[in-house]
Amino acid sequence: MESSLYSLPCSPIEMEVADPTYRWVQDRAAPRLFSVTKEGHLLFQHFQAGDSGKYSCTISYMKHGIPVSQTFHYSIFGYHVLGGLDTVLLFHSKFCKDERTKRFLWGLQDKLKLLETEQHCKFQLTATFCFPSLNNPSDESIIQVQLEVSLFGPHWDKHCNSQDMETITDCYRRTVQHNLGQVQLALTRFFKEHKSFHITGADIPSINFTNEFVGFLKTEQCSGGYGQTKQLQRCLDCCIVCAPGMFSPPKNSQCSPCPLGTYSLTYGVALCTTCKDGMITRVPGASSMTDCVEKERTKQAVSIVHRIPVLLLIILPALLAINLIFILSSCYWFYQEYQVGSPRASKKTGSTTKMETVTGFFFRIPRQGPQAGPDARPASDSSHLDTSASQGSDEEHTHGAPSPAVTLNLATVTDETTPVLTLEDRKDAF
Repeated sequence: MESSLYSLPCSPIEMEVADPTYRWVQDRAAPRLFSVTKEGHLLFQHFQAGDSGKYSCTISYMKHGIPVSQTFHYSIFGYHVLGGLDTVLLFHSKFCKDERTKRFLWGLQDKLKLLETEQHCKFQLTATFCFPSLNNPSDESIIQVQLEVSLFGPHWDKHCNSQDMETITDCYRRTVQHNLGQVQLALTRFFKEHKSFHITGADIPSINFTNEFVGFLKTEQCSGGYGQTKQLQRCLDCCIVCAPGMFSPPKNSQCSPCPLGTYSLTYGVALCTTCKDGMITRVPGASSMTDCVEKERTKQAVSIVHRIPVLLLIILPALLAINLIFILSSCYWFYQEYQVGSPRASKKTGSTTKMETVTGFFFRIPRQGPQAGPDARPASDSSHLDTSASQGSDEEHTHGAPSPAVTLNLATVTDETTPVLTLEDRKDAF
């Protein structure tokens, strides 16, 4: 799409500064001279798809004797509203697919150039077919010519001068619909005035190509290098220029990544550029020539990536088997420990009970003294021991109170003597 004139201010707001200087730069592009107004506005004459990209403008000035600079960044991309025209032309001739047919097509395109300038459009010959005539198949042929009419020729939007985005988009829609009707009328009139095309030359006999039919089909598809990306909120059905690394063939409404082995450097590419022989890109969507590498390196990288699933299929079953063996062996080990450890625990419990019984019996004998007369002396000895023990206990209380932990231990020992007394009572009763 070509735009007649478009200007972009350096600053989004008006800045009243003395003697400012402006510097515009475009990313991903070779240095070039820009057309800049005195106020710092960047001018685009006949904006093309390749002019899309990221721009930055730096304004420099003096403030209180100190140099000051500010930079503003912009993203500019081309777009066009939907609207197009496909034209089918049928010509009768005696010959098909020879040198005279080629000369006829060249002459037809030359004559249509004048009509392009008048209607601010572009004609592109997309296909030709040649087949025998139904009425006289042996002596007459029919040549079918298909033309694609783009309504976005030079100065197509010369009547849309507003800087307001919503207003100018509405103006584009009205202009396209108006030009669509005008082009149909112009083509119909043109082929009525040019009913027959006479082709002659020094080395070939003369021949006529007579027009018999003109047909039109309105289309609403994107031009080559554009896609409906829905980036423009005010015009969701508009066709936006494809970014570097992307492409869109004619009549395709989507921008797609460049396939492996191709790349695109600029905006608005209809077909991607192929890498040099023996080179390929690692991933789709390459946007630089440096993305092309030798095929051997890429094959090695791809082979490694493809081998990863195979390695996982080999390693995962082995890991699962090892984990299963570990779990089973752990269960067996615990089971064996439980079987072996239970009798030992029982024996320990029995011996402990026996020791407690014997110990209790040993220490309880002296306390039986008062009940038997001859054994009074041992009883007094036992009381002497008890008195000593009580004195020792008093000494401990005199020197310092035991810690809480010790107190708890003593309480625990006292509790544990209870079942011993029960066992001793049973023996005395016996």
